[in-house]
Amino acid sequence: MPRIFDNIEQRLLPALQDTLEVSFRADFCVGYFNLRGWRHLDAKIEKWTGGEGAQCRLLVGMQRRPQDELQAALGFGQNNERIDNQTALKLKKELAADFRRQLTIGAPTNEDEEGLRRLARQIKEGKVTVKLFLRHPLHAKLYLLFRQDIATPIIGYMGSSNLTFSGLAGQGELNVDVLEQDAAKKLAQWFNDRWEDNFCLDISNELVEIIEESWAGEKVLPPYHIYLKMAYHLSHEARAGLAEFAIPREFGKQLFDFQTAAVKIAARHLNQRDGVLIGDVVGLGKTIMATALAKIFEEDYFAETLIICPKNLVKMWEWYAAEYRLHAKVMSITRVQRDLPELRRYRLVLIDESHNLRNREGKRYKAIQEYVQQNESRCILLSATPYNKSYLDLSSQLRLFLREDADLGIRPERLLREIGEVEFVRRHQANMRSLAAFEKSEHADDWRELMSLFMVRRTRSFIRDNYAHLDPKTGGKYLKFADGGRAYFPDRVPRRVDFAIDARNPADQYARLYAADVVDTINDLDLPRYGLGNYVLKKPAQPPSQREEKILGDLSRGGRRYRG
Repeated sequence: MPRIFDNIEQRLLPALQDTLEVSFRADFCVGYFNLRGWRHLDAKIEKWTGGEGAQCRLLVGMQRRPQDELQAALGFGQNNERIDNQTALKLKKELAADFRRQLTIGAPTNEDEEGLRRLARQIKEGKVTVKLFLRHPLHAKLYLLFRQDIATPIIGYMGSSNLTFSGLAGQGELNVDVLEQDAAKKLAQWFNDRWEDNFCLDISNELVEIIEESWAGEKVLPPYHIYLKMAYHLSHEARAGLAEFAIPREFGKQLFDFQTAAVKIAARHLNQRDGVLIGDVVGLGKTIMATALAKIFEEDYFAETLIICPKNLVKMWEWYAAEYRLHAKVMSITRVQRDLPELRRYRLVLIDESHNLRNREGKRYKAIQEYVQQNESRCILLSATPYNKSYLDLSSQLRLFLREDADLGIRPERLLREIGEVEFVRRHQANMRSLAAFEKSEHADDWRELMSLFMVRRTRSFIRDNYAHLDPKTGGKYLKFADGGRAYFPDRVPRRVDFAIDARNPADQYARLYAADVVDTINDLDLPRYGLGNYVLKKPAQPPSQREEKILGDLSRGGRRYRG
């Protein structure tokens, strides 16, 4: 009776390793081969001499993509599974690219690197030969091992396990061993027939090249190449935004180059993650950039815009909406509690001065958050000062459109290195790739990584260094308007201002600052060691009195300045 290997009661990997230990060659046929999974078997093959009759022959079957399966099943005419040399070479190239992509997935480890280098060396020494079977899709999973034994010279394992760690060791697989020699010889012949097929192409050299050109290669890369690689990936969002989106015609040449770039990058963030924070410093044109961004989503996605702003900015926003023919409703933030619950759906919500929405317990905050989430609206946030007292100011604004448990694809790595992943889960019980996880971190690096997904922010010095033109006559830098006019960056020249202090004049405010009684009063203050505002209960058992509320409000506004 054959043994059943389901990786629960009987595990395939140890049985395969034990049989390889007493074998001199092997034939493997799998539908999928994970290059990094090879390290679980390579030690047993390392001792073989290599060459014909003393190597592992690995046959990888061609796998159809889902769309190809659908086309074959529903397409017109007969499917004869025909293939020619040109098609075979094309498939070989595509599958080689798939192997290359394998090495870009997941974080590399030292064990992976050592295993891949051993695989490349074993291929070059003739201990491993890899071929692709391209005549037709081949899903077989067969492991044949040959040994010096009179009774059972061939031992086979057959079932559902691919040559991956999960396939060899994960639960949910089903395999049996084949010890009966007539059946084993027939399986060996079946393997040989496919190995010698005209459309079974050797890919060994390509795999060696793929490994040696990857992070596992032994060739030392110049630091400059590593820098370029990092810059390429870090700029992916910006490059994608610049390529994907176009500025609406209504804006003509009214936007500076730096504003055009910001709008396109913001559009990428908004489209990918349902929200963006435009945080350029004061004076760089956030209003017109946000209007252009909203117009892009009106034209591309038929989204009408709800603009929520301070009361004193309502007229300004109404002018921008009319000037650029933006289908938008402008609402004062003072009216959101009354009007939002009954308001029809707007698929895009633009919030000016979003830094005012830091208090998650506030009624205005909750009204806007509920409207955004119920209507699945995208959000454009505008703020020149998105961060004031703590990093939670940032997460509060993100929470308007982002669930705290949403998978962000990144983690607070500095925090996790500091306390460890196990300890993080024990303390916080939160998904490590969520906004809730970042809220546990006080490391600036973690927040910079998070906000790179959602925020576009430039300073005047950045604009001057990267977008300004140089006047060769004066040496000054300027931005060029559409009509050819120039806007020069001012030179900041510090100047000394002299003033007199008259200690005998009781109306002299500067003199009073240094008066003995004022200095003594400040020195006599007993300040707390810790910031008391950080320890205020959000939901106290007994609500504070009116006088206590004023004190708590002063603590919140004062922040750490009350700390001694």
